This record gives sequence, structure tokens and C-alpha cells, in this order.
Amino acid sequence: MTQDKLHQVALSLIPKIGPSLSRQLINYFSTPQQVFNATKGKLSKIPGVGPKLSALIPNQKELLVKAEKIIEDSIKKGISIHYYKEAHYPKRLMNISDAPILLYSIGKVDLNPPRTIGIVGTRRATKYGSQITEDIVAQIKPQEATIISGLAYGIDVKAHESALKQQLPTIGAMACGLDKIYPSGNRNTALKMLENGGLVSEYPIGTEADPRLFPARNRVIAGMSDALIVVEAAKKGGALISANIADSYDIPVFAVPGEIGNTYSEGCNLLIRNMKAAIFTSFQDVVEALNWDVQESTQAKTPELKYKDLQGDEKTIVEVLLKNGQQMHIDKLSWQSQLNMSTLASLLLQMEFAGYIKPLPGKEFRLV
Repeated sequence: MTQDKLHQVALSLIPKIGPSLSRQLINYFSTPQQVFNATKGKLSKIPGVGPKLSALIPNQKELLVKAEKIIEDSIKKGISIHYYKEAHYPKRLMNISDAPILLYSIGKVDLNPPRTIGIVGTRRATKYGSQITEDIVAQIKPQEATIISGLAYGIDVKAHESALKQQLPTIGAMACGLDKIYPSGNRNTALKMLENGGLVSEYPIGTEADPRLFPARNRVIAGMSDALIVVEAAKKGGALISANIADSYDIPVFAVPGEIGNTYSEGCNLLIRNMKAAIFTSFQDVVEALNWDVQESTQAKTPELKYKDLQGDEKTIVEVLLKNGQQMHIDKLSWQSQLNMSTLASLLLQMEFAGYIKPLPGKEFRLV
């Protein structure tokens, strides 16, 4: 157990300080350990902290003790802990400002697969919804995408089960600690998922499932997905929350249209009507929206070979650009690469001279 990991976990446990403010603290002090060592005076000067929150941080010895116990128990249960600046942390979550600074995972799970699709829907799935979910996953099979969902009853668990049937990796985002399976009725499916995918959660071991945590869990589903498909949904519920979050993240959302007047089609039809989701007619709709039909040869294979010798921060810049259509504004590139502006500008200039980067008007940069 390293001091770095101990303080990373401890920082995530501080009450009233969420992911966005935690990142801001780290940006100011460089590491979680330095956050804990900072004086109340320095902490209070950081925007969003103030005198009340600054009093909660220094000398939090009890949090370090709790963090040590969490790490020890996680190791015993085969749970991995991923800090947001580490290579194994989901790079897709780096695109969102409120992503958790820590993510726990269990299973044979690749958190950075080439392609991912989120599938969500009502807990009260109809036979039609269950069949459509199975059909969608079968259509995804040739794309070899990882299926992301929330292990809830209904559409979610059907998506996981269909992925297992098609031998596709599948990841379940949980609203509890990974020492628990919620809902317990889906335990057998969850255990099978550990062999080809796994479970993730931003909550430490020992955290009980709580409906108040579900919306935060839904943003992980949305953030880890290249596109989100809503199969069946009522006017209110977790599926619509996930869809609205994905839409706010500029992640493509698709909704399966349903029968007019059907309670569990109202949510999907509403998303389509309000133009927060494209209508889903077949998975080819998603393939075309994500450019997967042309991406394989032009974006996945060739660039990887061309930039394979780059290391460190230059490699990070290329990876971020590749995941964003090969062109980005410098501000967005700085945020997603976690490089400060002066360092990034210097690296971009070096990469321009080396023939890797082309500057464009409006502070945009594109891979050559």
C-alpha cells in the first residue's frame, strides 16, 4: 500500500467535497497528499472551498485510517482501485468534468476497450423490450463492442445477459460497494460477468445501495459509453436520467420508438420528440453516427502505427485527439489530457515541428 493510494482514497472520503472540487484541489496542490498537508488558510482561498470546507480537510487522520481499511479489504476481495490520473482509469470518463476521482473495479475488466455501447431501460421490461434488447446486442456482436449497463432488473440485466450469450464483454456500473451485488436477484448474472467484463463503482467497499446514489451511477454508465441506447422507459426514471446525462455530455443517444399510449414507451417517444435522442431502427444507425463503418481503417489502425513511437505526454495528446475525431480546441485538449496550458502549448509546438500536429484557426489542433 503506497502513501499515494492511501491519500487518493482518503480524499474521496471527505464529506461535502465532490469529484469536481476534488479535482480542483488536486490541480492546485498537485497530489492528494499535498491537499491533506495544506493549511486551512491556503485551502480557504481556493474557489469553491471557503472557510467551512477548508476546516474539514487538514488533520483528517480518521479518514486515513478508514482509507487504509478500505484498501486492505479491497485487496482481499480482488477489487482494484483506479485513480483518475492512472493509465487504467477509464479514459472516456476523462471527458466529463464531474467524473469520480476514484473508480473501483472487479473482474476481468478492460476499462478502456476500443468500443462501448450503453444500453438502459425500465426495470419493468415487456416481452417486446426484452426481445429488442437481445436483438440489439446480437447486432452489436460484429462490432465487438463492450456493453455497459447498470445490472438493474429489466432492460439492464437483459443487456448484460445478452452480451454474455453473444460472448461480448459487459460492464455493470453499481450504486454500492463492490463487496455487494444489487439487486441480489441478479447475483448469478453478475458473477458470470466477472469472467468477461466485470463491475465498477465509485463507492468504496461497505457502501450500501441507496436510491440517492443511482443518478451518480447513471453518469458513469453514460460517460463510459460511446453511444447510449434507451430501449423502454417511462416518463420518469433512471433510464431517462441516463439519457439526459449522456445528451449533456454530447454522447449520441438513441431511443427505440414504442407504441403510443404504452407507459413504458412514453419515455423513449418523449426523448425522440424533444430531439434528445435519435430514433433507433437498427444498430446501423449507431454505426453510422459513430463513423464505425469508416473508422476501422482510417482512424484505428493507421494512426496507431504512425504514432506508436511517441511516449509520455505526447502519447497522451495523441490518444485524446484520436478519441475526439483527431481535432480539438486547445482548452478542451488541456482539460482531457490533464496538462496545464503552458506545458501543452510547448508540446504542441514540438509535435508541429515533428510533423504530428497541425494548428488550425480558432486555437484548434489536428493530427496530421
